[in-house]
Amino acid sequence: MGRSCRSGLAAAIAVLWVALVPCAANAQSYPNKPVRVIVPFTPGGSTDVVARLIAQHLTNNLGQQFYIENHGGAGGNIGIALAASAPADGYTALIISNSFIFNPSLYTKIPYDPIKDFAPVTGIATSPYLLTVTPSVPAQDLKEFIAMARANPGKLSYASSGRGTPGHLAGELFRLPLGLDIVHVPFNGGGPAIQATVAGHVQVSFNALPTGAPHVKAGKLRALAVTAATRHPSFPDVPTMAEGGVGGQEVEIMVGLLMRAGTPQPMIDRLQQEIAKITATPEVAERLTFLGFSRVANTPAEFGGWIKTELPRWSKVIEDAKIQKTQ
Repeated sequence: MGRSCRSGLAAAIAVLWVALVPCAANAQSYPNKPVRVIVPFTPGGSTDVVARLIAQHLTNNLGQQFYIENHGGAGGNIGIALAASAPADGYTALIISNSFIFNPSLYTKIPYDPIKDFAPVTGIATSPYLLTVTPSVPAQDLKEFIAMARANPGKLSYASSGRGTPGHLAGELFRLPLGLDIVHVPFNGGGPAIQATVAGHVQVSFNALPTGAPHVKAGKLRALAVTAATRHPSFPDVPTMAEGGVGGQEVEIMVGLLMRAGTPQPMIDRLQQEIAKITATPEVAERLTFLGFSRVANTPAEFGGWIKTELPRWSKVIEDAKIQKTQ
């Protein structure tokens, strides 16, 4: 090798070393000040509870406070927009749930781009929905219920916690491909929706597992199926929708973490690795199970792939269901 080639190679290595050393240093020293964690919902919901659980353990493990800021309103758009305008310095994180996927198709305009404005860190945990009926409904399984709905068009109704919520869209995902005429009845929250089903004012509801589980276990509701790819350990006798004969029905609450696009990748990777460790501990795993969630802790690439897959999937459901957009 000639002197000029060796000199060129040495220069290239030096440039690469200069570029890599700060990244490694940033990853090792990050975080060196408190990290704001935006939750785009009011306190007390399942997303907020999971966020606080993870933030507390990140604080303990990394030696800097990860503090929650709740910015509810507009289906999560207010808090998401706030995170989208934050610096890409690794010190503002965003906790998301399914509204992040639904809102681009539910609103005529949103103040952020779900792909361009954010960098995925990890999906933290998921929780499925239960298709439940009031005990007065004679159907004992999903096939019997479908036959009953077909024989009684327009006479059955299903409750949800509101327009555009996962329970609403789970109902539309279910009825549209089967051509079922089941009327949607929106309520202001999951509590009123499930109480209306328990009371028999509506016959059917798609309930988040943490909300519906106590009523199923108490015999006030009958679970016909779970909207996950596999049976849930809390209800091993309740079949999946696919086992009941209806495929493509996976609907789960996904709680995940995003950073601002442009955040240095070593910071993103460090957070993902810490969350993977945290959710693998028996203490946190048991707490997530108690809350009705299952650990995910996937990679940034895997979580980003999930977002890109789910956006068009739910856009089609919203379009096919003719759900009017909010201004």
